[in-house]
Amino acid sequence: MSTPFLIESFEEYLETVRKELPKGSIYFRGQSKLVSEDYSLKPSIGRYKRLATVTLFERDQIEREVLGVFTNHLLTYVHHLPRNDWEALAIAQHHGLPTRFMDWTTNPLVALYFATRETKLDDDDQPLDSAVYVLTSEPVRFSDLGRPTEDMIKPVPDSTTTPAPQASAYEDFGVVDHDGGESGTVPDTASSATYATAAPETEMAKQPAAEFPVVSPFSISENVIYDPPHVSPRIRAQDGVLMACHQPMQPLEEKDYLEIVIKHEAHDDIRRRLDQYGVFDKQLFPDLDGIAKWLKYRVFEIDGKC
Repeated sequence: MSTPFLIESFEEYLETVRKELPKGSIYFRGQSKLVSEDYSLKPSIGRYKRLATVTLFERDQIEREVLGVFTNHLLTYVHHLPRNDWEALAIAQHHGLPTRFMDWTTNPLVALYFATRETKLDDDDQPLDSAVYVLTSEPVRFSDLGRPTEDMIKPVPDSTTTPAPQASAYEDFGVVDHDGGESGTVPDTASSATYATAAPETEMAKQPAAEFPVVSPFSISENVIYDPPHVSPRIRAQDGVLMACHQPMQPLEEKDYLEIVIKHEAHDDIRRRLDQYGVFDKQLFPDLDGIAKWLKYRVFEIDGKC
């Protein structure tokens, strides 16, 4: 693929993000290796070549069984059990289990951190360029799955042209009480008339909210963007989102993303600048691992001070 952006400094990256990228909701992914270096854009489970040799049914069964075993062990370690497979997979992804989820972020500096925090070497011990990938396609969002296509709002009939219903009609369906729940009691005739005429002509009455089944992440027919619950402070600190891939063994197509190559010569300066801007280890990993990683960088990698 052609590379439209080649970055040689921190400022050049900021300028590119600010001026060159499409407007709207953009998702970023930082990688220490380029797609062309055999690190294609696919979820972690898609990197296991053995799974490419089994049938779709067999792989689906493996994914479900592994998640089931993982979920059975959650009660020992978490305070709240996941409500569905989406939340369970998000927790599994966070703890390193291979899943069909791919990590992205809405923060371009977070993506730059993951692209430059560690400079990889090739087989000849030569430093490699890294990249930030920008999603240009628009996957459906999880919050939009299962939404009804019909209008759930119904106008209240004009009481001046429509006869007020008799008490027997209410007996069949019940009456909505003031708390919004169903009441089995039937008001007297005077109360019914007052209720019917009190509504203005333009008033809209909502039908009771229907509950729609959550589509399984194993049953989706297209990629889906999922904003996971904050199962860890890391997700919140990294502005993380997950892409559920409906074909986890296949990489994203080139038409779905842009590549911003970060030259390896710029990595060291970018790391220092990100640390100055507060987008570094201890901020993105707000736990002991992050503190240890930050101290390792400050004291041992750049010979600095705590």
